Amino acid sequence: MHNLAIALHKKGFEITGSDDVLFEPSISRLAKHGLLPQQNGWFPEKITDDLDAVILGMHARVDNPELLEAQQKGIKIYSYPEYVYEQSKDKLRVVIGGSHGKTTITSMILHALQAAGKDFDYLVGAQLEGFDTMVRLSNAPLIIIEGDEYLSSPIDRRPKFHLYKANLAVISGIAWDHINVFPTFENYTEQFEIFIQTIQPNGAVFYAGNDTVLQELISKNQSAVTKTAYNLPRYEVVNGVTSVIAQDVKYDLQIFGDHNLLNLEAARSICEQLGISNHAYYSSMLTFKGAARRLELLGKNEVTNIYKDFAHSPSKLKATLHAVKTQFPDRQLIACMELHTFSSLNKDFLNEYAGCMKEADNAIVYIDAQTFVQKKMEPYDETTVKEAFDQQNLLFYDNPQNLTAYIIKQELAGKNLLLMSSGNFGGINLNDLTSTLLNK
Repeated sequence: MHNLAIALHKKGFEITGSDDVLFEPSISRLAKHGLLPQQNGWFPEKITDDLDAVILGMHARVDNPELLEAQQKGIKIYSYPEYVYEQSKDKLRVVIGGSHGKTTITSMILHALQAAGKDFDYLVGAQLEGFDTMVRLSNAPLIIIEGDEYLSSPIDRRPKFHLYKANLAVISGIAWDHINVFPTFENYTEQFEIFIQTIQPNGAVFYAGNDTVLQELISKNQSAVTKTAYNLPRYEVVNGVTSVIAQDVKYDLQIFGDHNLLNLEAARSICEQLGISNHAYYSSMLTFKGAARRLELLGKNEVTNIYKDFAHSPSKLKATLHAVKTQFPDRQLIACMELHTFSSLNKDFLNEYAGCMKEADNAIVYIDAQTFVQKKMEPYDETTVKEAFDQQNLLFYDNPQNLTAYIIKQELAGKNLLLMSSGNFGGINLNDLTSTLLNK
């Protein structure tokens, strides 16, 4: 939301906003542009008749006093995705959907477009190197949108990616997520069927050819849009470096793993539609380092690499572990993941993690004890976690100090450490931890 506020401010709109709690980097960024509210909280008196619109964030409540005031006054209320569409309805809209890889694919496309000197707008779910904000809205003829399947707002229960009306689309794969909103796998899958139906006439969707659920959905879909599968490119891994080989030219990459190579091909498929040659695309990927917190290298020496990753769902977890093991087959892998989201902590969903960490030589699951309290969920113990993951040698921690102490005791020579979470491991400073480990 703060990125959207800054983007609209830069476009010349008069912007005000409210929130009950603000965090960094939102505070600093809003202050830099003179948009930081004078105080936190909700103030109905801010909702005046001269407002053109109110843009409602997903985490506002339906009884929010400013929302109620706007409704009473009859002021136009947009959800975040509704307003993004309003600002981009005359542009060519590229929407990246799927249960995993959305941010990386979007980032790859932006990186290639920037290298090609194209003018474009964007909405992406991570801070990217070379981009000031996560949203840009201008007079550019093209917009690249990361299309989240989560709900649009508390008063609009449609998934965000249904509202963008894509001209070109990607579906990177389907793996059940957001159990709190989509209680069954069938209900979740249906959202992607609807997404395809929202693609505009003469549009196209590119989909992961290795995903059997997605293949079945595409085969049954009656939409007239063009549907094209993408698959793994030809590649090799030599001395810890992955290279793509296209038309007998080898392109050394900074990213690795089958899931990232599939992401690479999804982005290439879109860029080809946007007039970027395969050679120009792959050449631009030589300098692509990955999106923030997606297999991000925290530090390394000659015998150890330490990564952090956003992985938290079963499919992402499995793919990330496999990527590191494949890239470094001669090194053991210590893998630690935090169960943090509502879905991942849900006892009814936990069995979806069965076997997900089997490729780790040393597997650790962490749940901050306070997370159950904050999310008002019934806690469960180590035995429940081990049974769900189907891995009795798995280690379990619920205290950040104990987890840190265990990791610091490990001898990391000839091993890699992978830290995976959409949270923050109970406040552990991963950069300090990395420095301690590499300087032992």
